[in-house]
Amino acid sequence: MVNSREMARIACKALEEKKGEDICVIDISKVSVLADYFIIANGTNSNQVNALVDSVEEELHKVGCEARQREGYGAGNWVLLDYADIIVHVFDKENRLFYDLERIWKDGQRIELNTL
Repeated sequence: MVNSREMARIACKALEEKKGEDICVIDISKVSVLADYFIIANGTNSNQVNALVDSVEEELHKVGCEARQREGYGAGNWVLLDYADIIVHVFDKENRLFYDLERIWKDGQRIELNTL
């Protein structure tokens, strides 16, 4: 089994490969028991949102990680993938701006993608 940092790296790479926009990683391990990392990205439309989610699930599955929960896939405007150690949020642009998770989790530490 891979650790949470490696899971985050794999998820981010999967998002980048499918042209996910504004990928953000927040280390929440010191401020929450929910997970170690939040990964937030957006797509340009519902089809891309679902393609981004599919890519993350496929790449994490390859290393033996299965989501405990997946919410919102049908609507394609905010999909949440809960892998226990990481939580991946994929939005459309409008909903990402509206929910502004980066502001809500500002007490976490932002991680640069190239340092994962």
